[in-house]
Amino acid sequence: MLPALIAIVVAYLIGSISFAVVVSKLMGLPDPHTYGSKNPGATNVLRSGNKTAAVLTLIGDAFKGWLPVWGVGVLAARYGFGEWTLAGAAIAVFLGHLFPVFHRFAGGKGVATALGVLLGISGWLALATLATWLIVAVFFRYSSLAALVSAVFAVFYQILLFGFDAVALAVIAMAALLIWRHRANIEKLIAGKESRIGDKKKPAA
Repeated sequence: MLPALIAIVVAYLIGSISFAVVVSKLMGLPDPHTYGSKNPGATNVLRSGNKTAAVLTLIGDAFKGWLPVWGVGVLAARYGFGEWTLAGAAIAVFLGHLFPVFHRFAGGKGVATALGVLLGISGWLALATLATWLIVAVFFRYSSLAALVSAVFAVFYQILLFGFDAVALAVIAMAALLIWRHRANIEKLIAGKESRIGDKKKPAA
């Protein structure tokens, strides 16, 4: 019981590391909370005009989502971690990204971190979800729409591949939270005001 609880707390703390903030600080860029959408994520960091910083943020956020889930799997035999511990670590690292204790609980929307979590659960699950994102993004050119559709399909893929279990509940919870975090984007999509992928944006001052 105690090792499982420690694993879940550690997962949350790892999720609370905002790579958008860390990368921006290391590269001398403005705090992502202060410009654009004020969302500490790769898309907003790209608005700074620094593509390298955006890529590093994307990789970092995905990596931190993968790490604790993978770690629970590796340590499962030694500490007796079951599917509930895996599910707990998955949702904890995701909540850490959304509500980071190190950054006054002002986190990102969770797309890259969610993909990392899915990769930690299963490579096939992550690949199917990423393929869904790419198809929607290419055809409709809305990053937010691609994220929303992918979140829904991730639940379907998880249940199709592994059945309905504790991990499926975690994926459902992540999908619901991701959709909730995109509520402003949903309003813009409905109003036809959402920006498309490739639209030119003014760089941050």
